[in-house]
Amino acid sequence: MKDRFSALSDLYSRFRPTYPKELYDHLLTLIPGRTAVWDCGTGNGQAAVALSAHFERVYATDMSREQIRNATERKNITYRVERAEHTSFRDGEFDLVTVAQAAHWFDLASFYREAERVLKPSGVIALFGYSLCRVNAGIDAVIDHFHRNVVGPYWDKEREHVDEEYRTLPFPFTELQAPKFSARYEWEVEWMLGFLGTWSASQRFREQTGNDPLQSIEADLRKEWGNSTKSVLFPVFARIGIKDGKFNRPVTTPRIRSRKNSP
Repeated sequence: MKDRFSALSDLYSRFRPTYPKELYDHLLTLIPGRTAVWDCGTGNGQAAVALSAHFERVYATDMSREQIRNATERKNITYRVERAEHTSFRDGEFDLVTVAQAAHWFDLASFYREAERVLKPSGVIALFGYSLCRVNAGIDAVIDHFHRNVVGPYWDKEREHVDEEYRTLPFPFTELQAPKFSARYEWEVEWMLGFLGTWSASQRFREQTGNDPLQSIEADLRKEWGNSTKSVLFPVFARIGIKDGKFNRPVTTPRIRSRKNSP
């Protein structure tokens, strides 16, 4: 697993968007119980905090000590610095395993084996994230230019999986139908600049050039944005699967079926 966010842990906790209530509500309809959940690659604990309202125990792990240091505390959340691919959890401990905007950084084969090991029978695994945000035609053009042309050469190859909404990731669980979700925020331009600055490609740009990539688009973004707040839409995608004893089947095109037909 790559660590692209330790150096940005404070900014990450301030500017990264959270996920919609509807996503968590949907996951709660699928799981066998609400005793324990593992949020893997938790970052600053955004998903862990949301899940803490529904589970007796939340375990949240990240390989970055800086991210864990900046994570939001709750009485029923236990944060640990551990790799996604090898943990100290017991076999069959969790009703749900979640990964928010991090699965593309993992050694997936090893992580999937670990997730299968720690899930209860009929437990659920959910990988989710958000696509490029949308505001309006003028602002979107500036953001797209920044994404493709300014920091484009500095993206890790794993970023392609986010752009493809995880559709091309291997997924060796029986897959459940995932609805489309979205998250909407009212942002000022400063918040958008802060968010763009947390991108892993923005960080690599700074490391390799010594310059701030936002300088090349800040004036244009401010011009398009104006002085008012703007509605910012993040499309949210998910891959959801069930532990049903078929984990070792060959991974080809994922088979989608409804939960009610699952064994």
